[in-house]
Amino acid sequence: MVADGESSGPADGGPVPRVLFETAMLDALDPATTGAVWRLAEPGRQVDANVVRIPPERGVDPHIEPDLDVLLLVVAGEGTLVTSEGTCPLSEGSLVWLPHGSTRGLVAGERGMAYLTVHRRRPGMRIQPASASRNLQP
Repeated sequence: MVADGESSGPADGGPVPRVLFETAMLDALDPATTGAVWRLAEPGRQVDANVVRIPPERGVDPHIEPDLDVLLLVVAGEGTLVTSEGTCPLSEGSLVWLPHGSTRGLVAGERGMAYLTVHRRRPGMRIQPASASRNLQP
């Protein structure tokens, strides 16, 4: 297997599977580190993925994601999933489906929480002619 940052591929130069991140590295990070600690940035990818770290007793406010289904895997720590139906405890290894249109929020437990999210890649911003935009005022 090829390590992160190394390139070795087939003769045609196509993509090669490789290790991108080791969750064991989370323990080596400064405890104050929060937010996305890793992002999938491979060219030509069809999905987006992030490893996100939330400090103890902090969280992500409940919100609605209108467009994307998201898979969330807790890789370290524990916390609580907040939904419109109530709360659900999460522990290391919890795999959660967050369907588009649903209300979701997260609260980290006493040890904090780190999780992996995976979802369809958002399309990039498209620049259109001014005549195609309905919301712009002269």
